Amino acid sequence: MNYRLLSFSLFLLASISSCSEKKASIESFNGFAQGTSYSIIYDNNKNIKPVEMKIKVDKILNDFDMSLSLYKDSSVLSRINRNEDVIVDSYFTEAFKKALYISEITDGAFDITVGPLVKAWGFGPDAVKNFKESNRDSLMRLVGIGKISLINGRIVKSNPGINLDFNAIAQGYSVDVICAFFDKLGIRNYLVEIGGEVRAKGTKAGALWRIGIDKPVDGNMLPGESLQAIIRISDKSISTSGNYRKFYIEDGVKYSHHIDPRTGNIAKNTLLSVTIVAEECALADGIATGCLVMGKNSAIDFINNHPELSAYFIFSDDSGNFSTWFSESLREFITEEN
Repeated sequence: MNYRLLSFSLFLLASISSCSEKKASIESFNGFAQGTSYSIIYDNNKNIKPVEMKIKVDKILNDFDMSLSLYKDSSVLSRINRNEDVIVDSYFTEAFKKALYISEITDGAFDITVGPLVKAWGFGPDAVKNFKESNRDSLMRLVGIGKISLINGRIVKSNPGINLDFNAIAQGYSVDVICAFFDKLGIRNYLVEIGGEVRAKGTKAGALWRIGIDKPVDGNMLPGESLQAIIRISDKSISTSGNYRKFYIEDGVKYSHHIDPRTGNIAKNTLLSVTIVAEECALADGIATGCLVMGKNSAIDFINNHPELSAYFIFSDDSGNFSTWFSESLREFITEEN
């Protein structure tokens, strides 16, 4: 399973079950990939049956996993983490380039070398919590995207103990990959959701796609059961990251799975949930993680300085109650629930 384990969830409101909305050209299918589920709705203007489309999508997602999955021993990523001599493929190359860009613009709040810290804090595959102040410096020597480079198709590390972890961007990027496949087929309207990461094109029966954002409360494990807001989108991607579904409690202290790669510490701030709207889902995915690490004030400043992005933040106010902030560009597209 992906260590993020849907620490957030975007509940898909674009259901095709309504007879009043359903049209003959609308098709859907779902499946499993990357340790989670996926759902796809599309306007079948090319007359491709869902069973045929699913076979093609599953093949793409399997190839994607063989590049970037931490959970497949023979993936390109796993082999690189074992320091094998590997020529990377196009999926890995693009993910690496995107990770470099997101790390740069977030001043290191997003970093794919955070793996050793994630494991030390007790998250990820086969992780055992062993983080101590005494081993912080040794762990931090293995963290920092500037300590790796891609040269002639190979990853070069400054220290062989460095491990890469694309989990904070891979699902978003896989959504983009599937969307590129649909674009190549000439599909005019679709929605692709993988593990809560969403990208939509065009409309559904002439209306904007509607995506629900869950309330960030402990125990809210069923997507769509308790919504905080609904955002309407077209030709955009949405990613949400939060601390309310993936955590553990030790000695009365709650530890979330978001680690600040700049300090080595668990990210502790008042932000509970970060939703990013961007053109590419990989960008939205990585930025959501980076903003959650930054904290509310820094994240708001960051979004205001990047007009190509929109955001919806849920945070705890001074009284411990839910409060929200969102980009002005979202005002006409967002409905907050009671």
